[in-house]
This record gives sequence, C-alpha cells and structure tokens, in this order.
Amino acid sequence: MNDILPPDSARWEWFEHIVRTLMRRYGYQNIRTPIVEPTALFVRGLGEVTDIVEKEMYSFADSLNGDLLTLRPEGTAGVVRAVNEHSFLYEGGKRLFYIGPMFRHERPQKGRYRQFHQVGAEVLGFAGPDVDAELILMTVALWRDLGLNVGTDVRLELNSLGQPDERRAHREALIKHLESHADQLDEEARRRLHSNPLRILDTKNAAMQPIVEAAPQLIDFLGESSLAHFDAVKRVLDAVGVNYRVNPRLVRGMDYYNLTVFEWVTDRLGAQGTVCGGGRFDGLIEQLGGKPAPGVGWGLGIERLLLLLQELGIEPPPSAPDAFAVVLAGTPLPLVMSTIESLRDRGVHVLLNPVGQAGPASPKSQFKKADASGARFALVFGPDEVALGQVSVKPLRDGGEQVTRPVAQAGEWAASLRQS
Repeated sequence: MNDILPPDSARWEWFEHIVRTLMRRYGYQNIRTPIVEPTALFVRGLGEVTDIVEKEMYSFADSLNGDLLTLRPEGTAGVVRAVNEHSFLYEGGKRLFYIGPMFRHERPQKGRYRQFHQVGAEVLGFAGPDVDAELILMTVALWRDLGLNVGTDVRLELNSLGQPDERRAHREALIKHLESHADQLDEEARRRLHSNPLRILDTKNAAMQPIVEAAPQLIDFLGESSLAHFDAVKRVLDAVGVNYRVNPRLVRGMDYYNLTVFEWVTDRLGAQGTVCGGGRFDGLIEQLGGKPAPGVGWGLGIERLLLLLQELGIEPPPSAPDAFAVVLAGTPLPLVMSTIESLRDRGVHVLLNPVGQAGPASPKSQFKKADASGARFALVFGPDEVALGQVSVKPLRDGGEQVTRPVAQAGEWAASLRQS
C-alpha cells in the first residue's frame, strides 16, 4: 500500500476529472459503496474457486459481533448488492459508475499494490448488445480524452462466453481434452481441472500453451442467440471504426460473466498488459438475491493506467497558480488578504507566501518563490501602492509590462489574471 503525495496527486485529480466529465457525457451517475462488505457477498459473487477468493481477499471476523467481513477486492459485487438492497431497479435500468480503493493480497510489483484504486462503469437492467457496445465506445472516448492512441498504445480484444448451458457443454469437452493431457498439466491447472477449467485457458505457463491452443473453443459451442448478440456488438464497433481482435481464449477472472467479454491490452507494461476489462453478467443480480435483471460493465486500475500514461510521456496540464502575492514590509496585511480573497472568489488561483510573526520575506526571496510556483503574474503589495489603493501586477512569463490596478476594482480585472 502506498501514499499519493503532491505533485503526483495532481495527476490523479486530472484523471478523475476526465473520468467524471466523460461519465456525465454518457449519462452515468456516481454510486459509492462501503469499503467493507460481508465476506459471503464475494464468495457468492466471484466464485469460491477463483484466485481472489482463495488467496487474495483481506477477510476478518468483526471482534464486536463475529461478523465475517472483507475489504472489497472489486467493485461490481458491492454495486449489485446496493442495487438489490435498495430496490434501485424498481423504476427501470440504471447507468452507474464508481471510483475508489480496492484491496487484494497480491505480490507487489510495478504499478500493482495491495490497496489499489479502480474506476468502474456498470449498466444494470438493459439486455441489448447496444449497451455492451456503448460501454466499449465509452472506453475508446476515455483513451482519446487521455491522449492515448487507440490501436497502438492500447488494443481491444473481444470474446463471447455465451450462456450457462453453452458453457457447460464446452466445459465438458474442455475437461475431457485436459484430462487427456493430465501428465502435462501444472499443479494449478490440475487443481482447477474440475472446479474452474475455463481459467486454465488463461495460464501464463509457456509449457502448457500447446495444450491450451489445441483445446476446444467456446465460440464453437455458442447457439444462434449468443452469436447474434456478439455479432451485433461487433457491427456497432465496425460502424464507428473501432478496431478489435476476437480472442477465443479471452476469459475473465470472475465467475459471473456471460456473453460479451472484452479487455484493453498494452505492450508498454510488460507481461501484465491488461489495463481495462469487462463484460456482461446477466445472472449476478439474481445470484446475489435480487430479481432477475441483466448487467454489463467494465473496470480499470488507476495506478496501472497512470503508469502507462507516464511511460508514454503523457502528462496533465500544469497546475500552477494564476498569481503569486508578493507582500513588501510595512504593507497592511488585512487589505492584502481581502484583495486576494476578492480575486479567489472570482476564480483566480492566488498563492500567498505566509508572512509569519517576523514579517514578510525579502522581495528577492518572494520573487524567487513566485517564479518557482509557475504563476503567470506577481501581485506586488507595497505600502506606497496600498496607500494609494493600488496593487502592482507584474507578468512573470510573457514579458509584458508591469501595471498598477485599483484594489477596490479587483473583480473587474480578475479575468485578465486567470489561466487561459
């Protein structure tokens, strides 16, 4: 787990602002769920035989009442729990998004922490493939808003997991195939063989790749309805000009997915190349105690995405103040402060170097700090100017001329100080 300090926190604020602006554009509303949920929620929602439930969750017994609780390892289960608990779909489907910390006991590595942060978008109550496509198009818009090149910096992979009966037929064929190579399976594959064989297809073990490549493909077991849903998603992406690759081996880490699944991957972050993933989970709402309703969504890890942006040299715009107040000795501080507040009330970002008990620092020291702050202007408050009801405005960046402004009319010249 790590701290996020300035100036790095400015990168997070920039990213979160872009996300919130995007969500408003697409009509998504913010939902905030507790960081701690009942352990049973994740066991039921994610599946008992998943890496997350088996070895990554931070679970504990509440010492006050014995409740079994877990720090949330992902966001979807909590969102669905909240929607069920508050009968939130009573009036119709919802488009929701969340931003917040998650917790998994994983091996720490670059860009991956045990407390990490996710952005997620969930659409509940709509079954059509148009919603799947819209969610994918939203991620395309996010990449472009962030300055990522779609197709080179990040690439889209698609698959369909079909419906439960289709997966059962594929599962039987897959187990039969894997059993015929039982002596070549690694320990993890043997453990998952009869509990979650689909996850074996996602193995990173190079020695098992020939077995995986020869395994039956789920897409060959899909019925007419599932194929039609998948084709409809692809047609929308084709119409908008979004390139993608159908990856028949693409699966997701949670048990609740069906039909469309997708991932955005990159070559810039080593072996752990997924930066965003999602798909449809039509059975999860009922599985967690609600009335049957479809769902689809995606999630991305903020740390890894920000790391990708840094690798590509994409930085947020500078967050320098508009102006830096330079206060000369003998200047009445109340008038300085009231003028600064008048400017701030009108949206001007003004930084004031603390004066302290001993009085203001030397002009040279203050101008040095003003320059280091990145401010475009210095507001010079001196006793002579203040006695005349004025302040000097000195450009620090564009080489313009220093001018005097009436303190009483600060609101009228505030706009000239704001960053364009």
